[in-house]
Amino acid sequence: MLIKIGLLIVSIAIFATVGFMNRKSSGSVTGYVLGGRKVGPWLTAFAYGTSYFSAVIFVGYAGQFGWSFGVASTWIGLGNAFIGSLLAWVILGRRTRVMTQHLEAKTMPEYFGKRYESSSLKIVASAITFFFLIPYTASLFYGLARLFKMAFDVDYSVCVIGMALLTAVYVIVGGYMATAINDFIQGIIMLFGIVAVIAAVLSKNGGFMGSLKAMSEVPSDVMNGAFTSFFGPDPSYLLIVVLLTSLGTWGLPQMVGKFYAIKNEHSVRIGTMISTFFAIIVAGGCYFLGGFGRLFTTQEVVDAEGFDSVVPTMLSGLSDVLIGVVLILVLSASMSTLSSLVLTSSSTLTLDFINPLRKKKVEEKQNVVMMRIFVAVFIIISAVIAIVQAKSKVTFIAQLMGVSWGALSGAFLAPFLYGLYWKKATKAASAVSFAFGTIMMLIQLCISLKWLTVSGPVLGLIFKNSLYSGVFCMLTSLILVPVVSLLTQGSRPKEVDAMFTCYDSKVEVPAREALGDEE
Repeated sequence: MLIKIGLLIVSIAIFATVGFMNRKSSGSVTGYVLGGRKVGPWLTAFAYGTSYFSAVIFVGYAGQFGWSFGVASTWIGLGNAFIGSLLAWVILGRRTRVMTQHLEAKTMPEYFGKRYESSSLKIVASAITFFFLIPYTASLFYGLARLFKMAFDVDYSVCVIGMALLTAVYVIVGGYMATAINDFIQGIIMLFGIVAVIAAVLSKNGGFMGSLKAMSEVPSDVMNGAFTSFFGPDPSYLLIVVLLTSLGTWGLPQMVGKFYAIKNEHSVRIGTMISTFFAIIVAGGCYFLGGFGRLFTTQEVVDAEGFDSVVPTMLSGLSDVLIGVVLILVLSASMSTLSSLVLTSSSTLTLDFINPLRKKKVEEKQNVVMMRIFVAVFIIISAVIAIVQAKSKVTFIAQLMGVSWGALSGAFLAPFLYGLYWKKATKAASAVSFAFGTIMMLIQLCISLKWLTVSGPVLGLIFKNSLYSGVFCMLTSLILVPVVSLLTQGSRPKEVDAMFTCYDSKVEVPAREALGDEE
């Protein structure tokens, strides 16, 4: 217990110290939200990776999908690495940095407002962002508290409140730079921690080969050895999970926002490699570990306690030192994601929702103060929802995260992507995408809360769970936006040609090929 408490205290002290050390860099809006657009490749890559993976992945998704697919769940982690990280950096990174700086956009809603010349789109996008980031944040609290209860036998509410206070301290004080530096520290912990935990867990069943042999003997209704087969017992569902957790990041404001702050072309190239490597180790490792969950618990226990109990059960027999490592690992993963979520939400609410409704222009210092206030408000709301959710046992972590990812990506992915590459994308098409993604996932949320039921072969499949409906929203929006755009060219922005000149501005080559060291 002393070891676990000691590691926890040291980590908390480091995170808080970093926040106070960076308070001077957070005096302006650009400094507080984007670190002055001068963040290097290592900090940006680790900020992207640690915002991507959290207790939701480690506890919720790794447990649920490791149980469902066995060792084949590793494909989810690899999809996260190559689609959610590598392709996201290659396709979105450079063009996002160039376009957002040209438009002077600091957030995704502000990008929509300026790219499509619509203040109403900006306000609606900020409301969607704030509303749907709350269940995601609540799921982070829930996943972390499960592990803390296992390690310290501390009441769930106490864990949630403690995590909320710590996050509030360093995000409110230090802003984006404090978050980025802490993300780097937390990312290093995650890299080494996941490797150590996997080795320790697999050693309980004779190492990798012994564990694989034991998994091959687990009975399945599909076929013998289903949980060690190449694509697992349900390949189609596996594909759905890969798409939501990988392609979904392309439309998440807290993920795409990392590209706004990249310093230069060198940072894009190096950041792409680092981010991909990080995702292979952390995401691949988490899902690989979860794939062996059936060796440590039973179907009866999962039915009684839920999928979120799988990973904590796997870890409960580790040594005190490794339990401490796991706690710091998951704390690091969750704190980094949580800080990114609250910073994104507060900046969006302040700059894109409240300010446009004010009659008088607000000074920069007032904006920074307002964002800090909303960081605290957002954390409080999320913590309260997490506590209520845990007490009432409304749904699993994966369902909460699925609703959030599905709504945000279903609404934003297509308008954002086409807006970077295609001049003919229109305001009307973006509005249709916003409405479609939001309405679909609100229906899914009602179904998850058992307020609504649907039936039929088509609707039953689409709304089977938040993962299916989330992927349906994303893929459908990629078709809706170009079709509606071609039918509504009258709502095409008048200055779109001027916007796209930013890609032809000369640095050493056109900006579509490389960023300059100075803009």
